[in-house]
Amino acid sequence: MKPVSELLKNRGPNVWRITPDATVFDALHLLAEHDVGALLVMTDDRLLGIFSERDYTRKIALQGRDSRHTLVKDVMTPNVLVVKPSTDMRDCMSLMSQRKIRHLPVMQGEEVIGMLSIRDLMNDIIADDELTIAQLQSYIHG
Repeated sequence: MKPVSELLKNRGPNVWRITPDATVFDALHLLAEHDVGALLVMTDDRLLGIFSERDYTRKIALQGRDSRHTLVKDVMTPNVLVVKPSTDMRDCMSLMSQRKIRHLPVMQGEEVIGMLSIRDLMNDIIADDELTIAQLQSYIHG
């Protein structure tokens, strides 16, 4: 399986982020605008945490809190698991499965260079499998 850096090459460099002092309501707008399930919570270039749809449902909606008055820093997930560009994609899948998470920031040293979702990994695996099947069919019929 290929390293994360290969997958990042085929994607845009977009890493959606929000500041810790933004409201959860603002974060929800960004999630919807960019059609993503998580935002990195950052101050300048420093990763502080991650805010996801799960954070919203579990820490805002189910607890009856007001997203317009709650700050991202109060409900974000701190201590984010990260991977390196050299991390094997299968290792990322395993980590996501074991820890029950859907997003992994990719860091090179202290710099965030990308974000992977479980969807990104699944789409890549499916594309690889389809290519393998096509090659096998060509070999068999050729």
